[in-house]
Amino acid sequence: QVQLVESGGGLVQAGGSLRLSCTASGSIFSLNNMGWYRQAPGKQRELVASITSGGSRNYADSVKGRFTISGDNAKNTVYLQMNSLKPEDTGVYYCNKVAGRYNYWGQGTQVTVSS
Repeated sequence: QVQLVESGGGLVQAGGSLRLSCTASGSIFSLNNMGWYRQAPGKQRELVASITSGGSRNYADSVKGRFTISGDNAKNTVYLQMNSLKPEDTGVYYCNKVAGRYNYWGQGTQVTVSS
């Protein structure tokens, strides 16, 4: 069993920055196969950034060059540094962990970017 707790969301003006954190507990063996998704009102949940099983970083085209995903194994925490935020980045951001055949989600944290 894995538990994921996100934090760090909030309201920010366009051009600003936020850092999201996702702390994992339970049967965590590595921070690989973890990622951040977001869901805007009326839209489907989409992948924003991830750490693959091999440790590589993947990003959605819309956030490349602005967002950075990183991990701290000692703290079982994955971060999403978001710079140059745009109003279209607004949404609920969810942390995700794939462990075997199981897919775990955090409760989500709201990010609102005002223009």
